[in-house]
Amino acid sequence: MTDSSLSAIYRRYIDCLNARDWPQLGRFVDEAVSHNGRSVGLSGYRDMLERDFREIPDLRFEVELLACDPPLIASRLIFDCTPVGRFLGLDIGGRRVSLTENVFYEFAGDRIKAVWSVIDKAAIEAQLS
Repeated sequence: MTDSSLSAIYRRYIDCLNARDWPQLGRFVDEAVSHNGRSVGLSGYRDMLERDFREIPDLRFEVELLACDPPLIASRLIFDCTPVGRFLGLDIGGRRVSLTENVFYEFAGDRIKAVWSVIDKAAIEAQLS
């Protein structure tokens, strides 16, 4: 797979998330996907995303940086959102926060088979203090 075709698939995956088009998630995510080294499967991955959208109703994924070296993608995602309660153990309580997430994805063909994610919690804590 070429860099440009894998990047295009990834951007369609981000569009799928932002549209909350859960029936289409399996077009982009493998049935046996893992997240941060833990096997969650497609249903567990979908549950995690649906929970995120419940906790952060205005959640929107924005790609700030994207590097592609098939079968891997590295992405820096930016968020400007309003979690309704607690998020990452922090009492956000409906305040607007800006944060970033650095994510690595490993693809098997045209589907994500592994995700490693780190959210910049310190940036959120700084905004709350």
